[in-house]
Amino acid sequence: MTQDQDHNPDKKPNPDQSPNKPSGSDQRGPQSPPPVKFTRGLLSWVIIIGALIVLFLFLNGNRAGKEIPTWDEFTQFIANGDIQDETVTLKDDRVTALIKPGEGGFQSGENPTPIWVPIDSANREWYLKELKVLNVKVIAKTGTSIWTQLFISLAPLLLIVLIIWFFIARSMRSAGAGPGGMLGSFGKSRHRISSKDMVDVTFKDVAGVDEAKEEVTEIIEFLKDPRRFQRLGGRIPRGVLLVGPPGCGKTLLAKAIAGEADVPFFSISGSDFVEMFVGVGASRVRDLFKQAKENCPCIIFLDEIDAVGRRRGGGFTTGGHDEREQTLNAILVEMDGFEVNDQIIVIAATNRSDVLDPALTRPGRFDRQVQVPLPDLIGRKQILEVHAQTITLCSDVDLERVARGTPMFSGADLAAVVNEAAILATMANKDHVEMADFEEARDKIRFGRIRKSRKVEEQERIATAYHEAGHAVIQALLEDTDPIHKVTIIPRGNYGGATFSLPEKDRYGVGQKYLTATMRTLCGGRIAEERKTDDISSGAAMDIQNATQYARHMILDWGMSDKLGFVSYSGTDTEERFIPEKDYSDETARIIDEEIKRLIDEAYVEAEQLIDTNWDKVTAIAEALLKYETLTGDDVHRIMRGERLDKPTISELLSKEVSQAQTEPLPSTQPEESVGDEPADGILPSPA
Repeated sequence: MTQDQDHNPDKKPNPDQSPNKPSGSDQRGPQSPPPVKFTRGLLSWVIIIGALIVLFLFLNGNRAGKEIPTWDEFTQFIANGDIQDETVTLKDDRVTALIKPGEGGFQSGENPTPIWVPIDSANREWYLKELKVLNVKVIAKTGTSIWTQLFISLAPLLLIVLIIWFFIARSMRSAGAGPGGMLGSFGKSRHRISSKDMVDVTFKDVAGVDEAKEEVTEIIEFLKDPRRFQRLGGRIPRGVLLVGPPGCGKTLLAKAIAGEADVPFFSISGSDFVEMFVGVGASRVRDLFKQAKENCPCIIFLDEIDAVGRRRGGGFTTGGHDEREQTLNAILVEMDGFEVNDQIIVIAATNRSDVLDPALTRPGRFDRQVQVPLPDLIGRKQILEVHAQTITLCSDVDLERVARGTPMFSGADLAAVVNEAAILATMANKDHVEMADFEEARDKIRFGRIRKSRKVEEQERIATAYHEAGHAVIQALLEDTDPIHKVTIIPRGNYGGATFSLPEKDRYGVGQKYLTATMRTLCGGRIAEERKTDDISSGAAMDIQNATQYARHMILDWGMSDKLGFVSYSGTDTEERFIPEKDYSDETARIIDEEIKRLIDEAYVEAEQLIDTNWDKVTAIAEALLKYETLTGDDVHRIMRGERLDKPTISELLSKEVSQAQTEPLPSTQPEESVGDEPADGILPSPA
């Protein structure tokens, strides 16, 4: 059926077209009379027809069964015992009952036959008395008119019709208002619009990522003065992908762009596109870009884009509709489809660029991938200076020393260190944040909080001391390991004890010597513990796990095996698979297992030799740990040189604090005039 005909009877015919003259490619014969136009909508006709059907069924249902013409015939059925028990119902205009199957002259069957006799509603009480005389149990129903029953019967249908009408009317209203369509507000984008006046973050608040700031600055300059870049025929990138580990400042950098740019800034998370309804994600993408086109030039920021931008075709699928792929297709079309959006720049952030679809990262969509790496020494110092502006520092705080002691910390970790240091100083009622607070905050962020309330038995305490002493001795003897920072048997986080090491420099790659030395250090704890207690415990679980991971990476990823050579055997992580990828034979898998076992066995044997040769040093450090509970790196080296430690123990420090608290004077009740230059009897002078 064609839809180009207007059935308006008032419309005048076109004189240039005769009834038999073809119009374009649509050739019509002699015109037939115009069809009758319905004056009501489809929904109205559905309501009327449905109401008539329900009314018909209701009226027929009320008169269902066989009508008995006289009251005497009805009572005769009762007298003969043909009426089924407890089925006589007295209503306003009739009395109904059920005839037993095969009785009363009716046809036999499995179900009883309904009958009813009309009565005069004015004499309803008389009929009730007559039925009681016949010893019939009557069910009396009064007060319900036919219109009330009709309304009760039609109420569910009317409710359903109203709900359907509400959604249809709502979808019709929103059909011309945007891409929401029949989904209504579900299809609307849930982005947030920011401007320079709404965001107080600028490039001054972003430190440690100078190269990323420079690349993003070019985009801001283009938005402010696009002719400057178009003078030589250049084109600004349509998309910029911020890639880096979590906590390195990708979202903070995007907020700084919003604070620096004088253009609308649309920000939305990747998870905000997908809801419970199919097609919502693609609808929201279209709505987002539609509003961006109306406000261009502008910036769109997509946070955590890997939520919808993962590689298509991978993983386990049931063949059904994939909402995520539909959303990704909509993003691909909007970024580089038939319509070129030169005034819209899309900035996305992710820490899993390896799982993104290649069509998303190709030139023309995300032209640039800006790396936002972990900050180096200079960057960490700059980040600490930014966050330390809001706290009161003591004169002994050296932020460069803190930066050197926090290698491989992200910007979020450094912000947490500064905040934890301020909290620790506040809880200790200090006027300034001291260097000791930064040290404790760093250890708390990296290793966990001290568990002071944990009760440790003496046997377990001895095993922990020798375990940590074994780690410390091997780490101090080997040259290729990181320097010792602290050794403690005080429970911290999930550890009963720990040997902390701090790298002297930023390490972006690891060498084979460092890996073998670290594996030997990991084996030293179990060996020393077993030699002292003649038993092994589960305390070495993390050491075993780390040593196994190092060995697997050496064999599978880094080619550090003479038998397997310069080959990578680890599977790619760019696809979602339920079955791990394996691109080598069973014989190669056997060799891989043997090589991993060989590396760990060699590390264990060499660590055992070092422990046996230096057992006196292990014993000295373990006894010092049992006495002092915590040793610094300098203390460990002094003990290994045979020197003696002269510092108070934990119990001595606690006893000193208790004695000082007992000797502190009570608040004076004397008047202020009686206080002279000399202290009163029994009151010690202030240490200050």
